[in-house]
Amino acid sequence: MRKKQVGIFSGSFNPVHIGHLILANYMLEFTYLDEVWFVVTPQNPLKEIDSLLEEKIRLEMTRLAVKDFNRLIVSDIEFNMPKPSYTIDTLTKLKTENPDLEFTLVIGSDNWTRFPRWKDNERLAKEFKILIYPRLGEDIRINGLYPENVRLVDAPVVEISSSFIREGIFAGKDMRAFLPNRVYDFILSNKLYK
Repeated sequence: MRKKQVGIFSGSFNPVHIGHLILANYMLEFTYLDEVWFVVTPQNPLKEIDSLLEEKIRLEMTRLAVKDFNRLIVSDIEFNMPKPSYTIDTLTKLKTENPDLEFTLVIGSDNWTRFPRWKDNERLAKEFKILIYPRLGEDIRINGLYPENVRLVDAPVVEISSSFIREGIFAGKDMRAFLPNRVYDFILSNKLYK
């Protein structure tokens, strides 16, 4: 029997926005994935944490964003793992806890260019499939590394960044078009990013 195919889309989601949803929906409709799990990361080891909202708030916003999508799931698995969390540790834990599921890492081409700096990157690429989506200005080269596990996908390039949204909200701009309605309302009612 075929195992359910789950894409792991990790991020700080600070905040989650329509670009994230567009990408996740594309992965569901145009690849072999049955579900996409949004893994909310407490701290990305390769990013600054100055403007990072509390993890429980980002988790709630992400849950609000995917509420109407039954194949988009939100996970807080990294909240109880050692900080900073590393992708190989998260995927290994998910695989151990869910032996009936097969996990695929979903990353942008910007992360693929940094992949050589990731903890246990070779093991990760051998043990898990990786789907790479394009990001503007990033040249994607797989260079023959793990061709059976690493695949490029022709997802639409949506250049919306969470930092752009945070800056817009801070400046008093109306950013509702960039955010799922529930997330926008949550940000306003809780006076986030002000």
